[in-house]
Amino acid sequence: MPKIRLEIVTADRLIYSEDVDSFIAPGISGELGILPEHANLVTILDTGVLTIVKDGEEDYMAIAGGYMEVQPTHAVILADAAERDSDIDLDRAEAARARAEEAAKNTTNIDSQLAAEAALKRSLVRIKVAKRRTNRTRKPPTQSAG
Repeated sequence: MPKIRLEIVTADRLIYSEDVDSFIAPGISGELGILPEHANLVTILDTGVLTIVKDGEEDYMAIAGGYMEVQPTHAVILADAAERDSDIDLDRAEAARARAEEAAKNTTNIDSQLAAEAALKRSLVRIKVAKRRTNRTRKPPTQSAG
C-alpha cells in the first residue's frame, strides 16, 4: 500500500516526520481525511484532534490551529501548537480546563472572553487526546472459564 510522508512542524521544532497510511486533520469546516495520492491542497486548520494511521495503528495529536499543505506524496502541517498523546499530562490539562472555564465566566471584556474560550477549546482537545491514549492502552477484561 502506498504511503504519504507527514511532517508536523511548530515554530519551535519538528514534531513528527514519518510515512503514514493516512491521517485525519481538523479543518475549519470539518475533518479532512488524507490518503496517499491526494490532490494538492492548502487549507487552514482548526484546533482539534489529528488522527494518524500508520501500519494499521492509530496515534493521536492535539493540534491548536495552523495550516496544512498536501501533495500526492507529502503533507506538511504548520501548527500553532501540537502535542503527541504521550506528551499530554491529563492532570495539567484538566487544571487548564478549570482555569479557562473560570476565566470565561469572570470576564466581560470581549477580547478576554475570546482568549478564554480559545484556551478552553485547546484544553478540551488535549483532554480528549489524552483519554484516547488511556482507552487505547487499557486491556480488555479476561474471561474466566465457567
